[in-house]
Amino acid sequence: MKNKLRSSFNTRQYMVSSDFEVYYYSDRDFKTLRPHAHDYYECYLFIEGDVTMEIFSPEGKTIRYKMSPGDLMLVPPGISHHALMNNPEENYRRFLFWISKDCCNALMHESADYMYLIKKAEEQHKYIYHLAPAQFHMVESKFLRLLEEIASERYGSTAFRHLCLCDLILTINRVVYDEENMSSGSDELTLFQNIIAYVESNLEDALTLDDIAGQFFVSKYYVAHLFKDTLGVSLHQYIIKKRLAECRNAITGGAGITGTYEKFGFRDYSSFFKAFKKEYGMSPKEYQGLYLNNILHSSDKEKEAKK
Repeated sequence: MKNKLRSSFNTRQYMVSSDFEVYYYSDRDFKTLRPHAHDYYECYLFIEGDVTMEIFSPEGKTIRYKMSPGDLMLVPPGISHHALMNNPEENYRRFLFWISKDCCNALMHESADYMYLIKKAEEQHKYIYHLAPAQFHMVESKFLRLLEEIASERYGSTAFRHLCLCDLILTINRVVYDEENMSSGSDELTLFQNIIAYVESNLEDALTLDDIAGQFFVSKYYVAHLFKDTLGVSLHQYIIKKRLAECRNAITGGAGITGTYEKFGFRDYSSFFKAFKKEYGMSPKEYQGLYLNNILHSSDKEKEAKK
């Protein structure tokens, strides 16, 4: 899924949109940009590479920070910064999020909770945070969700993009706030929520119990019991149900059946067909046909009623 949402990097350091822009970049032999500042806020989630971030504080200090996977940076307008490539041959992957001052002001009128990291950046000159694997995967899933919605042309996309935007910003603020202010009493619930987020953003991957446990540095037996005790189903059953639900939504939206089951992690049509029929009581083609016929019938009734 990430490769399909990847943007080609350009050196533009100004916004085209009046509210926000979001990108997923994956580059090799990346050429370092000169130090630069923006008239908007920049949020940056580092995934991979050999990079040192250089930030020039308002007091004239130069802050150099060797980036690690899971590092989150928020730079306010007017703060000069750039990324230094220690080894340009290594793959350089990151999410980038730009948001205008006007958009931030509008969100601030909705809730001051959106502004936690912005205030720390502007008042305390705190720009970089490290997210633990669970928190990193949660924030990553929000980036991917927003990028996927931007790439889609589904009904209500403009309104849903705003919801995804708010969700991303609040999640970033919450994970940092929780790390700094809350006790670890809710660690089990947080782990469960983060595994859910990771599964939802990686449905096209194998998603074995071993892989997921390794991502979160916990025992696979612990993950298995956590799902069984919380949802009453195994992790494998949950993943299958999520994949089927995504496939159902896609094919009722007009997507082709073959491309859809491959996109959401089913390796062959036979296993997809059996699972779909068991879950919904009919084949994927029958379900798609029935849904589209119902839509057409409803549309005809509406037209008839207007006559």
